Amino acid sequence: MAKRLFDLLLSSLGLLVLAPVLLLIALCVKLDSPGPVMFRQERVGRFGQPFRIHKFRTMRHVANLGAGQPSQGLQITVGADRRITRVGGFLRASKLDELPQLLDVWLGDMSLVGPRPEVPRYVAHYPAALRDKVLSVRPGITDIASIEYRDESKVLARAADPEQAYIHEVLPHKLALAAQYVDQSSLWLDVRLIARTVLAIVGR
Repeated sequence: MAKRLFDLLLSSLGLLVLAPVLLLIALCVKLDSPGPVMFRQERVGRFGQPFRIHKFRTMRHVANLGAGQPSQGLQITVGADRRITRVGGFLRASKLDELPQLLDVWLGDMSLVGPRPEVPRYVAHYPAALRDKVLSVRPGITDIASIEYRDESKVLARAADPEQAYIHEVLPHKLALAAQYVDQSSLWLDVRLIARTVLAIVGR
């Protein structure tokens, strides 16, 4: 209950204070390339329940995909993807594309801190023993893995098969860190991870 109140308070404050910034980013996305401002994608939430995550669109819009980002094939970004727009590149590097997830936190689909929500395609690769533990909490905007793998696309770009590298190398480590978070979860840990995330972004 305390964690939910913490999330609700900070997400409400964040949406209010950052409203001008969100509107400015939305305008930049709209002017930079044709297509919707927001990107919505199905992710797996708490207890395996699907939900739609919100992000600012960072890729060129493709009509048959409906969101400017791939719904089939690779569902990870590898290296300098040509589909990423000029504004999108900046938003990804600064993590500002994630700000609309404050709405997901406010709605109760996500938490400020928690294991990052995956698409169903990769959740299918979760080992049974870890799946229930990782999905027992609300997914978060940031977590330990988000900080450690903030340059994930560059790492995967060096792999011969990026998707297999993600499934067999990156994902197991992310799950181990997620399970560690679930075991150690506390409001103090959340505050520390939020601070580390802000420092990591500012440091870039």
